[in-house]
Amino acid sequence: MQIHYVNPAELSQDLAADSIYHRSLAEMLPLCNFLSLHVPETTETHHIIDAKALALLPHGAILINTARGGLIVDSDVIDALKSGKLAAAGLDVFAMEPAVNPDYLILKNVFLLPHLGSATIETRTQMGMICLDNISAVLFGKRAPSLVRF
Repeated sequence: MQIHYVNPAELSQDLAADSIYHRSLAEMLPLCNFLSLHVPETTETHHIIDAKALALLPHGAILINTARGGLIVDSDVIDALKSGKLAAAGLDVFAMEPAVNPDYLILKNVFLLPHLGSATIETRTQMGMICLDNISAVLFGKRAPSLVRF
C-alpha cells in the first residue's frame, strides 16, 4: 500500500520513509482507497470530512476514523455509505460520545467500536502510575505533574 499524507509541513525523510506528502486534503483524497483520520479536532479540522470531501474520494473507498468524532459530518458519511460512494466505514469515535448516530446502527457496511485506543495492560498500568505520581506529589506538598487547569 502506498501511504499518502497531509500535514502542515512535510515530514523529514526519516519519518516519511516512502510516503507521499500532499499540501491539501483536496489534492490527496482522489488517491485514497482507504482514508484513515489521525488528527486532533480543531476549528480547522471540525467537519473536515463532509459531502464535498467525500465526493473527491474514489468510488468504493473505505473511511476509518479513530481520531475524533467531530472530524466527520455523520449525515454525509451515512449518505455516502448508503449510496456506495463509501464501501465501508470503521468508526470508534463519535460526535456525541458515548451516543452513536442511530442511522449507523442499521447499516451493514459500518463497523463501530467504543474508543479503545488506550485499552492495553501496559497503557492502563502507566495511566494508574501517573495517577499515583500525582497523588504522591500533592500529599507531599508539591505540584501535581499532570496538573489540569480549568
